[in-house]
Amino acid sequence: MSCETSASAAANCRLPTAPAGDILELLAARARARAEEQKARTPLVELEARAVALAAAERQAGGFFAYPFEAAIASAGFAFICECKRASPSKGLIAPEYDPVAIALDYEAAGASCISVLTEPEFFLGAAEHLRAVAAAVSQPCLRKDFVVDDWFIYEAKLLGAAAVLLIAAITPRGELECRIHLCRRLGLSALVEVHTERELDDALSSGASLIGINARNLRDFSVDLGVVERLAKLVPAGVPVVAESGVKSREDVLRLKSAGARAALIGETLMRAPDRRALLAELRSM
Repeated sequence: MSCETSASAAANCRLPTAPAGDILELLAARARARAEEQKARTPLVELEARAVALAAAERQAGGFFAYPFEAAIASAGFAFICECKRASPSKGLIAPEYDPVAIALDYEAAGASCISVLTEPEFFLGAAEHLRAVAAAVSQPCLRKDFVVDDWFIYEAKLLGAAAVLLIAAITPRGELECRIHLCRRLGLSALVEVHTERELDDALSSGASLIGINARNLRDFSVDLGVVERLAKLVPAGVPVVAESGVKSREDVLRLKSAGARAALIGETLMRAPDRRALLAELRSM
């Protein structure tokens, strides 16, 4: 689906309605189909060669092992990963007038540690080009937020300028998760491994995850519970940073998550709906 960014065009842009049942499995299935369509246009081996060549050039330049996404989290007292997000299956159209670069520049000016960019095109109305444009415009490291069910997404993320990729444990078998974490490292990318249950956390840690995202939102029914972060954060070994994802609406929520052991929060809808994103981020950061 392709939509213009103007308010009038957005009003006529029909966002698919999220069906009842397992939304996550639907999103994963659509992502698999998308990957196959992309590979039919550009063979995976070609994309891999380009991504590996870029990583090799960065390694020669001395920046390959910096992992800027993880470094940005480590260097902050509490890091804010601010998201460019136009829509969602549960909330529909969030930002009728959507300019991801302008939004990212607002986040940069307000002190965001990292920028997250949705690239899923059907239910979130994202695009790969949004990530390319944002990564070129800001100095903060960028996260590719998508449903990574194929190595294609990782190679493409590297070429788009991402510094990190989201890997969702719930849709990635343990063996594949381990391989994708290693692939990210091979390309100089951080892997933010997202979990929602104890079993998913065990899979993530057993697969070698060095950065854990605990999603307060259950992606199978989109319910939100910050208590999930509090419960699972206690099970994460010292030295593995925890990123709290979803459900942050106030400074009190940030303090609650920080007390639970989170080192960062990924915030999307709350910032996207704010009349003044810079002012809200400043308020959230005042701890």
